[in-house]
Amino acid sequence: MRTGIATVCLSGTLREKLQACAVAGFDGIEIFEQDLVTSPLSPEDVRKMAADLGLSLDLYQPFRDFDSVPEELLAANLRRAEAKFRLMSRLGMDTVLVCSNVGTASIDDDDLRAAQLSRLAGLAADHGVKVAYEALAWGRYVNDYEHAHRLVQTVDHPNLGTCLDSFHILSRDWDTAPIESFNPDKIFFVQVADAPKLSLDVLSWSRHYRVFPGEGQFDLAKFLGHVVRAGYSGPVSLEVFNDVFRQSDVERTAVDAMRSLIWLEEQSAKWLDANPTAAGPDGRSAGPAPGTRRRYPMELATLPQVAEPAGFNFAEVRAADTAALETLLGQLGFAFNGRHRTKNVQLWTMGHARVIINEESAGAESSGTATAPAISAVGFDVDSPVIAAARAQQLKAPAVPRKSQADEEIFQGFAAPDSTEIFLCQGSPDGTAAWTREFGEGLELPAAGRAGAPGAVIDHVNLAQPWQHFDEAVLFYTSALALEPQPYAEVASPTGLVRSQVMLTRDRGVRLVLNLAPLLQQEGAAAGPGQRRSYQEHIAFAVDDLVATARAAQARGLDFLRIPENYYEDLEARFDLEPAFLATLRELNLLYDRDADGEFLHFYTATVGSVFFEMVERRGAYDGYGAPNAPVRHAVQYDHLHQLKPTP
Repeated sequence: MRTGIATVCLSGTLREKLQACAVAGFDGIEIFEQDLVTSPLSPEDVRKMAADLGLSLDLYQPFRDFDSVPEELLAANLRRAEAKFRLMSRLGMDTVLVCSNVGTASIDDDDLRAAQLSRLAGLAADHGVKVAYEALAWGRYVNDYEHAHRLVQTVDHPNLGTCLDSFHILSRDWDTAPIESFNPDKIFFVQVADAPKLSLDVLSWSRHYRVFPGEGQFDLAKFLGHVVRAGYSGPVSLEVFNDVFRQSDVERTAVDAMRSLIWLEEQSAKWLDANPTAAGPDGRSAGPAPGTRRRYPMELATLPQVAEPAGFNFAEVRAADTAALETLLGQLGFAFNGRHRTKNVQLWTMGHARVIINEESAGAESSGTATAPAISAVGFDVDSPVIAAARAQQLKAPAVPRKSQADEEIFQGFAAPDSTEIFLCQGSPDGTAAWTREFGEGLELPAAGRAGAPGAVIDHVNLAQPWQHFDEAVLFYTSALALEPQPYAEVASPTGLVRSQVMLTRDRGVRLVLNLAPLLQQEGAAAGPGQRRSYQEHIAFAVDDLVATARAAQARGLDFLRIPENYYEDLEARFDLEPAFLATLRELNLLYDRDADGEFLHFYTATVGSVFFEMVERRGAYDGYGAPNAPVRHAVQYDHLHQLKPTP
């Protein structure tokens, strides 16, 4: 599949955009007119630079408001078109995008439109240009891709075809199956964009909320599957209008964009395999025999296939000063399993929940500041770490190898968009980890000899995401780790709404929660070179008896997050709990939620650096995270943070 991207998707100058697209690995680009008009580069400079970078110039766009106009305006439009055709010759480009008229259309007559498009196609042929006619979703008279295609068929000119744009089609809920009946020679160009489902006028939706494939809710695999079945073999190009992308680092956004096309290519191949037959005119199968793969002019590549992770292997917190973390984990009931024999890290365990404290101070010396405690890495149990790592690398994830001695476990690792290091570990049926044998230095009492330690597992990990890269993170964990994104929720906090996106496996063995922190929380929390960002994140551990765990932690002196009395009065009104049970919740600062499937109990610790811990107990089939309690937690943490700040 030939990949492309419109320059309008990216921030920066035209020169910077071209360079970023080449680094990301795109085959070609669409030149958005404004990017050229505002550039000091001449058309000849752009042509040479693209050639030097190995980029084809696939489409010049947009040419607006051409059709459905009176004769005097048509003459001006043809003059304008001829000027653009001469410009395209200097650029070495041969395809122009012509949008259905929005602003100046005044005559609703298909015969007139066909005649005007025929004149445009004839003029384009004189200059060696092909016209790709696109139905804008908000076009005044032409807003349906099948309508645009009928016009192309009526004109029947070799230099006039159609452009299929997934946003304009899927935002209107048009059926995409008819694409398969199109003559592939008349599909001149294909553009793709995803988007969240919003109740918004389609123009505003398009101009501000498009995202890359896999970051929204459109069924793009089905759309592209129909395009492939039609026999199209040209570029598949991204056209995304997004306010965040236009403010983000150009090279990083280009890599995210390329990752989205790699993911879409694989998903479309899977869709074709899962839907191997196409209905013929008589309703009977017209596809290949079951179990065989039909070949199409557009070959779709797939990635190394991996199963979703079986569970969390470990979570890692990095800190220069580890005393507060050690105290907190000990009060929760974690056992110290010693130091690593060659690395400056500690291992703490409770049942199958493993926390590594990394005392390596990467980035601290260069910045002149100590590294405050922050979540730095998460390990996942997978069937084949090597294959899973190969998949991630093909999805443009940067590798993060760690030094290992000859007799030590080698972790396959890569960096997530928020700089969290992701490690792929060989899982075991009994939940143990072979690498724990490398620990034990400085251990006075073997962990196996500690009686009465509760069992626990990592229930979920909550990672805060910078606002510029939230959508990128969702696609990353979807494509690289096969996690399924759930509908996002918004939670009130004293500094604004917190957007929360749950990513999980089907059996809930892995639950990863991505939070988009309000801008106020992110200001002043940006990480310096080599440092993690500092807004709050947490690791949650599941136990069988939270009340017993809380009492034991209380006896060890744990500083619980203090829940206000108003919360418990509201809790009593909402759930009519037994007085003794409510008293226990109040005494231990426990929070509670209940739904039709079960109950949820949890408590939080104080925050150390940017990290805090949560202990949870799931009763029955409760599948949530205590969302009604989240505003309470945010408010209490906000108060605590501001109490610690010195007054001016």
